[in-house]
Amino acid sequence: MELQQLRYVLAVAETNSFTRAAERCLVVQSALSHQIAKLERELGAPLFERTSRRVRLTPAGAAFLPAARQCLAAAERAGAEVAAAIGEVRGRLAVGLIPTVAAVDLPAALGAFRARHPAVRISLRVGASEDLAEQVEQGALDVAFLGMPTTVRPRGVAVHELARDRLVAVVAPGHRLASAGEVDLRALAEEVFVDLPAGTAGRVQSDLAFAAAGLTRDVAFEVTTADYIARLVAADLCVAMLPRAHAPQLVGVRTIEVTDAPTRVEYAVWSRTGRSPAATALLAALDIPTGTDSPTGTDGPADVGGAVGSASLRPA
Repeated sequence: MELQQLRYVLAVAETNSFTRAAERCLVVQSALSHQIAKLERELGAPLFERTSRRVRLTPAGAAFLPAARQCLAAAERAGAEVAAAIGEVRGRLAVGLIPTVAAVDLPAALGAFRARHPAVRISLRVGASEDLAEQVEQGALDVAFLGMPTTVRPRGVAVHELARDRLVAVVAPGHRLASAGEVDLRALAEEVFVDLPAGTAGRVQSDLAFAAAGLTRDVAFEVTTADYIARLVAADLCVAMLPRAHAPQLVGVRTIEVTDAPTRVEYAVWSRTGRSPAATALLAALDIPTGTDSPTGTDGPADVGGAVGSASLRPA
């Protein structure tokens, strides 16, 4: 079994095509097909079902794929560790983030990181906090920046609390509440809302707050990004509740303090089983301590809008 064969299998699985996989791997299709067939003979089972219309994984292929990914990641990690031993950081850095991160200015941090470590390939994945934490635990992501209710803590990963932030109401400039200095949840409960999908950490913090106050609200719109939430609010279709520190990035809306608003916590998380050199370098650049897995790390949480490391600012 060779690493190149594993790369070919992964490419076919991701493209559902031998032709597109060969193009991705910069090899002729016959060579790619030959190597996969050779691997299948070695394993004693077909990895793909091939028809004139489509290519898909067999049950054996689906079982084989996670281990193949792990082998390729381990090989890349081995090369990165050797490079780190001689003072060079390279390899892959996969970072996850929620759309409303405010405790870390990630573009600025990655810009400084890239200038110092140009050999590192960086990928970013935006998603829900609970999904990102699971991907860190599984090794698909190296580091992630999350936002969660105070009642929830990431599990299965190393955790450092970055900051705490309160939610604010977000309304259109012409909305009846736009000139209010502050409101409470009871006043907001009369409005039509836009929010993140039900069950996500970013949504739960608001749902719990209204439920604790004995209130119900009408969430007529569900979207997955804060930017589109702001667009619907600006059109005066609805109101929203978003983190105070993220609100200055929104265009065409007004924000209002909420007297009984829920609080959310922003975390940086990474694997408990070992960090890649690139992940270690990024966390060090942000002055995030990695020697402890506690709710506040070693330095304790800061207010969002304070500083984390040399390039700080951001949660979901």
